[in-house]
Amino acid sequence: MEKIGTVKELWRYPVKSMTGERLEHCEVGALGVAGDRGWALRDEKAGEVRGAKKLGSLMRCAAVYLEEPAGGRIPHVEITLPGGERMRTTDTQSVNQRLSRFLGRPVTIWPLQPPENRDFYRRAAPDNPDMNLELREIFGRIGDEPLPDLTGVPPEIFEFTSPLGTYFDLFPLHILTTASLEELARRNPASIIDVRRFRPNIVVETRRDLTGFVEADWVGRTLVLGGVRVKLEIPCMRCVMPTLEQEGLPKDSSVLRTIVREAGQNFGSYATASRGGRVAVGNDVLIE
Repeated sequence: MEKIGTVKELWRYPVKSMTGERLEHCEVGALGVAGDRGWALRDEKAGEVRGAKKLGSLMRCAAVYLEEPAGGRIPHVEITLPGGERMRTTDTQSVNQRLSRFLGRPVTIWPLQPPENRDFYRRAAPDNPDMNLELREIFGRIGDEPLPDLTGVPPEIFEFTSPLGTYFDLFPLHILTTASLEELARRNPASIIDVRRFRPNIVVETRRDLTGFVEADWVGRTLVLGGVRVKLEIPCMRCVMPTLEQEGLPKDSSVLRTIVREAGQNFGSYATASRGGRVAVGNDVLIE
């Protein structure tokens, strides 16, 4: 085993597509960081669970848990809208009304539902009947930019909006390195390359001799972080979300243009925990 760095940052996102919480330590298991994506919005007009790929203004909202998640329990959250208006999911009716007014379309907010509730997770008809155009909108591709390679995507994603029983896009964990962040900043110096654009769970402070988009070479390998073993499954194919405005970060489509053009459309890596446990900022990160 080889040490590649240390854990620099840990993040969880109580509500899918809203701003996350930065942690000093966390428990990681089969469903990723405890409490990650514990809530999500269902677009009642479209008839499916949706995030910022379709409801871009969600990225301007913040969410925090009112209690620490434990034992698989999903606590209530407090949501802050741009401008400071706050609400809690303890009053579901009020939250639904206020979020619908903010987003300009009828939505409801839901904690994780059991995987047996397949109809809840099922995809609705696409907004655009031309699937190529629909995917190009979701992934933010313009001109002759190619769509990402979807061959590594779990098959259930084509039928459901997330792996059943979760609100993840594809896999429970997202790993990103400082090497990749620095490389992207080098290739796009005019943009603000802030980790918050990319919504990782674990940011690894890599050794100084590791440079470039290093995660691309680690797919299929295992990382050991604290008491956790994590398998890197597939590269994180990037969609429109890193371009969207959020608190302190302007809308910037050039971030995605650079990733598509110079990083093979991917940035970071999706992962699963093969052994759960505790991870803390400062833990060594080893690679097998």
